[in-house]
Amino acid sequence: MSMLFADIRGSTSLAESLAPLEFSGMIDRFYTEMTHVLIHSYAFIDKLAGDQVSGYYLPGLVGTEHPQIAINAAQDMLQVTGHTDVQGPWVPVGVGINTGKAVFGYVGSAGGTMEITALGDAANVAARFASQAAAGEVLLSESTIQKAGVDTSNLEKRTLELKGKSEPLNVWVMRVM
Repeated sequence: MSMLFADIRGSTSLAESLAPLEFSGMIDRFYTEMTHVLIHSYAFIDKLAGDQVSGYYLPGLVGTEHPQIAINAAQDMLQVTGHTDVQGPWVPVGVGINTGKAVFGYVGSAGGTMEITALGDAANVAARFASQAAAGEVLLSESTIQKAGVDTSNLEKRTLELKGKSEPLNVWVMRVM
């Protein structure tokens, strides 16, 4: 599956600089725009939490083209948040995408709170990529690049040391098109 995480960059500073109602309105608009993109790209929406959204592209729902569909959704997210606008985005967003194996299903206790999510290293890596992406960037894993058949000749390659990972990982940086 392909896992996409989109994160508002600098949300703590934004919250400090805006009145609480203004910040709440910005977060609400962010959630609205992101869920619209995720729903229209047939993602399974995992979470809307704080300043981040996550969606999963399951082969059983969207087919084998899930890595490319996730990349297209990330591009749409950057467009709807204004990263193509000459005046800049109305909210700065970074996106991380990883394609790999994860356990997907219900977690929690039978007598308590339960939710549906993806668990495993591949999901953790996607979340870490989003936390490292600068505003207007999509960080793509090697597996996403390969499975989507993306031409990397015009993409920047970075090596990241991610919290909790024993080895650095290579990522490809895509900006809004």
